[in-house]
Amino acid sequence: MNPFLEKANPIMTQFQDWCKLYPKSYNKYEIDPYTKTRIILMNGTEFEANWFSHQFSRHTCDTDLRRELALVRGVEKQQQLKISLLKPSNESALEHTISYEQLAVDLTAALAKREKDCYVKKALDFALLEDFDHLYRYANVLEMEQGMLVEYLVGRYTEIMPGRPTIAHHRMPIDNVRRCINAKTADKQTVLATMIITAAEQQTMNYYMNITNLARTDMARRLYQEIALVEEEHVTQYGNLIDANATWFEMLLWHEYTECYLYWSCYKTETNAYIKALWEENLMMEIAHLHKAVDLLQKYENKEWQEVIPDGDFPEPLSLHENIEYVRDILKNTVQYTSVLEEYEKIENLPTDANFFKYQNIINPTTSIVPSHNAINMHIQRYGRDYRYEVAANPVKELRSRISDNTSVGRVARATESTNFKCNEKE
Repeated sequence: MNPFLEKANPIMTQFQDWCKLYPKSYNKYEIDPYTKTRIILMNGTEFEANWFSHQFSRHTCDTDLRRELALVRGVEKQQQLKISLLKPSNESALEHTISYEQLAVDLTAALAKREKDCYVKKALDFALLEDFDHLYRYANVLEMEQGMLVEYLVGRYTEIMPGRPTIAHHRMPIDNVRRCINAKTADKQTVLATMIITAAEQQTMNYYMNITNLARTDMARRLYQEIALVEEEHVTQYGNLIDANATWFEMLLWHEYTECYLYWSCYKTETNAYIKALWEENLMMEIAHLHKAVDLLQKYENKEWQEVIPDGDFPEPLSLHENIEYVRDILKNTVQYTSVLEEYEKIENLPTDANFFKYQNIINPTTSIVPSHNAINMHIQRYGRDYRYEVAANPVKELRSRISDNTSVGRVARATESTNFKCNEKE
């Protein structure tokens, strides 16, 4: 499909009244886990588009342009709120958090498996192991607080076990910076990947930042606080990959194209008929928004859309599905890595005065005060072992213990063995 060639409906026809804006929420006992993750993904995508538009408007004094942006932004805010209300009121924040982390794991893996740019793939694989560990930590808290076994919430599509331990995720902020891609020379899927993953992780960060003080227990509040700060690291990493040399109008076009692509992907892969119809409805809206971006690009920069996106045909749809073997492979090969400036390095190769160790000594002076570590310890004390759902033993033998939480892997030299990151073969 090429959205640039599709017929666009007038934007003024897209505003809805209160009855149409309030959707039927899904049944949390019946919904497919990947329908929930698609909902979270598209809510985050709309959020990113909305705030990009706000920032664009704050960086121009042209009130005609500001009105054009405000018109589209008004529709997109309605879209976001409608999508967010698909979540039912009887689904707790912690249950919803599990879907956030399942999305983080399986979206990141799906993007990484087809990524042709090795540098971007490394970034995806690196953060993948951290979101994977977050899922494990939240799962243990959910069982303690609500007696729920997370394997059923994730449909047993995603394993629940330690990844790179969360205690090892805390890095000096300067070590989360990345080099940006060049959207004019990069593969279209690479540009889409940088924008999709940034929107998804940004939404997760914002959700945790806002839910932290609303959590029911001190343990959950502390865990949200810790992981929210890790998500800030992820948003820094992913956001830095986006082409910062592109103009505001070029990025507006890319934002709208990304939204079109994702709604089309959701429509193509959705199994719930009611929600599938919503994805189709939103796709048609976004095609009109894309055409408006085309008009603005031509009016203000005298450029055709083909100068920014030469081939408008969508790549294969982005499908959310299980990635158990892929995650296991990344865990086995790269768990002992951390980030150093714009690159990645094994812990044992760092000098003793490295920024990583300096920051660890500041924020984690002793493991006894680290929330993610204490959450697992509390679960072990209560139930005799941690909560997991594994199809086989953890590929990292140092992470296999069910009665003690490892705080050395990914943080202490030679805590385990790792090989290296792998690139995908280019077509």
